[in-house]
This record gives sequence, structure tokens and C-alpha cells, in this order.
Amino acid sequence: MQKNMGSTDKIIRLLIAAVLVVLYVTNILTGTLGVVGLVVAVIFTLTSLVSFCPIYAVFGINTCKVKTT
Repeated sequence: MQKNMGSTDKIIRLLIAAVLVVLYVTNILTGTLGVVGLVVAVIFTLTSLVSFCPIYAVFGINTCKVKTT
């Protein structure tokens, strides 16, 4: 599993996850939509922590900057 997410991408995903959790906790997102929001937040958090997105791999997207020496 090679990293395919850059730091900007990870920060954006973590911010979106935090917003979704806040919307759920404040009862703005409720019911099925709230549960879907929480699942998306968990997925975004996990993919950010491991710096790998399976969907990026399928489509050949790589936002991780390669260090050149």
C-alpha cells in the first residue's frame, strides 16, 4: 500500500470529517443522513491517517508529493 495522499488532501478530509461529526452531534444531521455522515467521517479520518485512498488508487490519482534528491 503506497501513499497516495498529500498533506493538503489529508487536512481537507479531516476538516470535512470534523464538520460532519459536529453536524451530527448538534442534531443538524439526523436519521439515515446522520449515520451516512458519520460513516463518511470515519472513512475520511482513516484514509487520512494512513495516507492512502483506495478510490485514488483505482483511478490512478496521487496527491502525494514525491521527494527528489
